[in-house]
Amino acid sequence: MVLSVLLRFIYPPPSNLFVAAMSVISLVSLGYSGIMEMKGKHMQYSKLWNFGTDQKISADKKVKISSKTGMIIAYTPAFLVGVGSFVLLPVGDFRFDLLRSAITIHFFKRIFEVLFVHKFSGWMDIDAGTTISLSYFTSSATMIYSHYLIQGFPEPQTDLKYFGALLFLVGISGNFYHHYLLSKLRIKGDKNYKIPQGGLFSLVICPHYLFEIMGFFRNFMHFPNIISILLYTGKCFLLDGKELCHQKMVPV
Repeated sequence: MVLSVLLRFIYPPPSNLFVAAMSVISLVSLGYSGIMEMKGKHMQYSKLWNFGTDQKISADKKVKISSKTGMIIAYTPAFLVGVGSFVLLPVGDFRFDLLRSAITIHFFKRIFEVLFVHKFSGWMDIDAGTTISLSYFTSSATMIYSHYLIQGFPEPQTDLKYFGALLFLVGISGNFYHHYLLSKLRIKGDKNYKIPQGGLFSLVICPHYLFEIMGFFRNFMHFPNIISILLYTGKCFLLDGKELCHQKMVPV
């Protein structure tokens, strides 16, 4: 009964063992990262550099790169996965094209923001940069490849792909707008934390994360499958942890 209801909205579970394994691994790794964020053990980058870390480990002993360089490294492989899918898998149905286009545009936006919007003042632990990069790369590749495998399967009875496209546009626009507001908080060389103003910051601690979660939910609507549910759940764990971290940083 439950399965028959679910199949009105999602594709059948994947038969490919590799895809299923990668989905579970992504859920566990993202969920673990989110729990660590909640416990105060944060990935070391930008304003979180040395925030909540074990003071036994000196910052001078960490292998670090600039936050800007680290973010480019984090986002570029996933962006190339999206672009490469159009070259390596040129033939795809409309739903498949929606999914990989959204992934490609999402990471292009992130790279654009790193180059032209964000103001960076800190460092990134090379281990954190590598972990973030691998996470985005594997989740994007898994989503694209798994959807490629199920092309031609009967689609779910309830079609959410157009609503997913609308949600993606709202999410990516809202996320960009609040990133723009954050970029206006600092002047060059300013490293002090400032309470954001404008937009939805008076209502939500991290509205840019809210819109990011909204944008990521489009993956489920473009590709309604247990894989997208697992990846989305893991991403929510991570962003919830980061939001709690930002809440702790706000001066009382």
